Amino acid sequence: MTVFRALRVHQVEKSFEHRFEHLELEDLSAGEVVIRVAYSSLNFKDALAVTGKSRIMRSMPRVAGIDLSGTVESSDDPVCRPGDEVLVTGCNIGELLDGGLSEIARVPAAAVVPLPPGLSLYEAMALGTAGFTAGLGVRRMLENHQHPEQGPIVVTGPTGGVGSIAIQILKSAGFEVVALTGKKAEAEEYLRLLGADEVLDRNELDLGSKPLEAARFGGAVDNLGGQTLAGLTRNIRQWGNIASIGLAQSHELNTTVMPFILRGVSLLGINSVEVPRPWRLDVWKQLAGPWKPARLDRIVRRTISLDEVPDACAELMAASVQGRYVVRIGG
Repeated sequence: MTVFRALRVHQVEKSFEHRFEHLELEDLSAGEVVIRVAYSSLNFKDALAVTGKSRIMRSMPRVAGIDLSGTVESSDDPVCRPGDEVLVTGCNIGELLDGGLSEIARVPAAAVVPLPPGLSLYEAMALGTAGFTAGLGVRRMLENHQHPEQGPIVVTGPTGGVGSIAIQILKSAGFEVVALTGKKAEAEEYLRLLGADEVLDRNELDLGSKPLEAARFGGAVDNLGGQTLAGLTRNIRQWGNIASIGLAQSHELNTTVMPFILRGVSLLGINSVEVPRPWRLDVWKQLAGPWKPARLDRIVRRTISLDEVPDACAELMAASVQGRYVVRIGG
C-alpha cells in the first residue's frame, strides 16, 4: 500500500486546523483517476481553508488545494491512461473532494483535463484556477460580442492572480487595458510590464453616484464586487460586458437597472468550479495557445514546497502578495 504526504484540514469543535499527514489511497475521496501530483498552486480559497478563516470545505477532513497537475498513475476511465500528463482545477476538489496539496490525488474522470500542447505541468499551475477563471471571463465577454472598438477594458484587483492574467489575455485579444488598483505606487511598474496601457488609483477614481455616468470603459473584469462593481456598471459603454469574478471588497451589490436597460450592459457571472466540460477544454486550449501569457514568469511570486504552504497562505490572507505561488510537490 502506497503511503503519501498531504496537507489536510480538520474541524476541531468550531474551529479549523491544518495538519501534515501520511495517508493511503483509501483515505481519499472517491474518483476514477489516481494522479501523482507534480505541482499545485495557491488561491484565495486555499488560503481561507488552510488558515481556518472560513469554512470553504463542505466536508471534513479534506486535503486542501483546488488545483493540481501531474501524471496519471492508474485509471478506471478509458480516456485517462497511465502516464498521461494532466491537470485539474475546480470541479469541487479541495472543497467537497480531496484536493491537490498531496503527493497523490484521486479525482473524478470528468474533472481531468489532458495537458494541452504548449503548456508544461509547471506552467499549468502558474496559471491554475486564477488563469482558468480569467480565461473563462474573457471567453464569456467575447461570446457576448465584446470587441476592442468598444473601448478599454478595466481590470480591478489587477495585482492578484486573476487580474494579472486577465490583463495579458485581454492584450493578446487586441484590447486596450486599464488596471484599477488600490496600490498604484508600488504596483504600476509591475502592471505596465504585464501590458496595462493605463494604471488608475482606485482611491482617487470617482465613479460617480448617478444611475448613469459618462461612460468611459468598454467593459470590465471585476474581482472586487461591492461599491466598485456598482460604480463600474454606470461607467460602461453601450453593449459592454462586466465579468464578475470576485468579492474581495464585498459580496453586496447596490445599483440600479438603468445601465442594463438603457445601455444594454451585461453582467456576466463567472463560476470556475462547475463549468461545462467543452468550455473547460476550450479555455485551457486557448491558455496554452493564443492566450498564453507572455510574462507568465513575472506572475509567479515564488515556487514553494508543501511545507511552506501554511506561511504562504497567511501572506495571501494579509493581502501582501503580488502574483502567484506555485507549489512543487513531485515536480
